[in-house]
Amino acid sequence: MMAPILEVQNLVKKYGDFTAVKGISFDIKEGEIFSLLGPNGAGKTTTISVLSTLYTATGGSATIGGHSVFAEPMTVRQIIGIVPQELALYDDLTARENLSFWGQMYNLSGKTLATRINEVLEQIGLTDKANQRVKTYSGGMKRRVNIGVGLLHRPRLLFMDEPTVGIDPQSRRAILDSVKELNRQGMTVLYTTHYMEEAQELSDRVGIIDHGELIALGTQAELKSQVGQNETLVLAVAETDDPQILADKLKTVPGVLKADVIDHTITTITPDAQGIISPTILLANQLGIKINAIDIQEPNLEAVFLHLTGRALRD
Repeated sequence: MMAPILEVQNLVKKYGDFTAVKGISFDIKEGEIFSLLGPNGAGKTTTISVLSTLYTATGGSATIGGHSVFAEPMTVRQIIGIVPQELALYDDLTARENLSFWGQMYNLSGKTLATRINEVLEQIGLTDKANQRVKTYSGGMKRRVNIGVGLLHRPRLLFMDEPTVGIDPQSRRAILDSVKELNRQGMTVLYTTHYMEEAQELSDRVGIIDHGELIALGTQAELKSQVGQNETLVLAVAETDDPQILADKLKTVPGVLKADVIDHTITTITPDAQGIISPTILLANQLGIKINAIDIQEPNLEAVFLHLTGRALRD
């Protein structure tokens, strides 16, 4: 890894009496994918908005490529690309026309712009649909054009804020593959998500953020070590039953450190997953709750978040 391209120290952002970002510090090395992982409302979008010069910080400092985000915003904007959570596209224009419009905002023109648009369309896999109006596109295709806009001026650092929200699995797969390919070509990426599996697949390092605070930071191996030698027992509960009732009872079982619910799945952290299966089944039978599947997993980032906060990542 090279030296940090981004360095953040004690970053604070307040809105009146509400503090959205509470003195966070981290860096991103050139050439890595760094994920900010946290639930909705954790402060991920606010952090990216400050670092991309859209919002003014209340306190702290940040540099990108050695330039102050707050004192040299115009220089910083030449270094970064932004893929916002909200689509920044014109529905009545084609993908090519959208890219042309935004390319001109980056002061690109003529043959340079035309060549770059063709390159970006190839990168996002939309060359054959380039002349169709964006309003005819699926949500996933629109997301890919949104990514293309952020790539036009060849940024060194790309901010991607929840780029897979609200799209189908096939489009999500295409976007994740695109992120990995961009990184393979040398792009540094700051990626925000509340999907544990995305952070696990993409990231060199992960910062876990919650209620505006960076509560953990490191490689995946370093973060998982915080759970210690504990295991994760995952229980799939029937759709017709209430998993929270069983989860609450499981918290009283000796050896169960955490038990939380995501949809109809109960995730527990315990030193001995195999040892608590029998009492779990007994409790479920007593409560009249049907367990459709039981799985023992190695600690993952979901388990780390549960361990640190006592609640599920997607609460």
